[in-house]
Amino acid sequence: MYDLDAPTGSGWWHWVVFDIPNNLNELIEDAGSVQKPLLPKGIIQSLTDFGKIGYNGPYPPENDKPHAYLITVYALKTTHLGVDKNTTPALVGFVINQNLLAKASLIVYSKR
Repeated sequence: MYDLDAPTGSGWWHWVVFDIPNNLNELIEDAGSVQKPLLPKGIIQSLTDFGKIGYNGPYPPENDKPHAYLITVYALKTTHLGVDKNTTPALVGFVINQNLLAKASLIVYSKR
């Protein structure tokens, strides 16, 4: 989950999750919590731009316009990216793009 409108010049990663098995069709509510181990074994959540691992919900600056959040699911040539939970979003994206077969995206909007 990536904030396209973050006032950084480079967007803002709110959630990076990978090594999701290709037979998994959905994630349960609160799956991005690091306090509750709700993701199936083997799925990895890595660093976000908050400097934390796991889901960090939308949080645009107060009184800012609604921000566009890009959520993308990727079909890959590999089942494991070969990176870990301490990997930066940019490096995860690089490895994903090296293994990309297809992708689908959704944009949602949120404000405070």
